[in-house]
Amino acid sequence: MISVNLVDSDVYEVIVSDRVETKLENGRVKMRGESVYRVHMSQAQYREICGATTTHEWVLLNVFQYLIQEEQFADLPTSFDLQDLENKLPGFLSEIRRRIGLSD
Repeated sequence: MISVNLVDSDVYEVIVSDRVETKLENGRVKMRGESVYRVHMSQAQYREICGATTTHEWVLLNVFQYLIQEEQFADLPTSFDLQDLENKLPGFLSEIRRRIGLSD
């Protein structure tokens, strides 16, 4: 499960966790392996990725799904700028745009 929330100007908290069971524990679904990340995504980069056609949260959800599927997740720092991923991973921007339904 991936959860994305705005916590500061252009800064998002992304929580990635595995569900263990569907029963509620203290009003919450019991989770295993929860990891918390702080991600900076500037407004300019957001517009470059999706042209402001979807939410910031949807963009970041797709980013983290991509990172997990491409096995880039293990070495991810707990705090980073999305621009760093674009610089590090060839084809990153094109793939995220494709995932949210846009093409280059």
